[in-house]
Amino acid sequence: MLTRIIISTISILVVGYILPGVVISSPWSAFIVAIVLALLNTIVRPILIILTFPVTIVTLGLFLLVINGFMVLIASHYIHGFSVSGIFTAIIFSILVSLINGILGINRYKVEHK
Repeated sequence: MLTRIIISTISILVVGYILPGVVISSPWSAFIVAIVLALLNTIVRPILIILTFPVTIVTLGLFLLVINGFMVLIASHYIHGFSVSGIFTAIIFSILVSLINGILGINRYKVEHK
């Protein structure tokens, strides 16, 4: 679990540096964002998925990107030192963080299972 949080922290820092509209004041803020997003994705996201299931079916799953964006906006609202300019930026942020997490996670998986 700690490894995933550290990988997410690195991803958040990289995306915050690359993506305009995202401000991360320190690595500590990125670490807190990683923890809060993990908690939101564990607790709030499943509830939102159930409540928006018909919309998700109609959009062939693309509405899940909007849900991920809202999770990022919720985190930016409550965490000092982390801000996102809007929903579109939050959606792009969540996509990029997921991609980087996947790339770093694949490398971690190869190292652990040799």
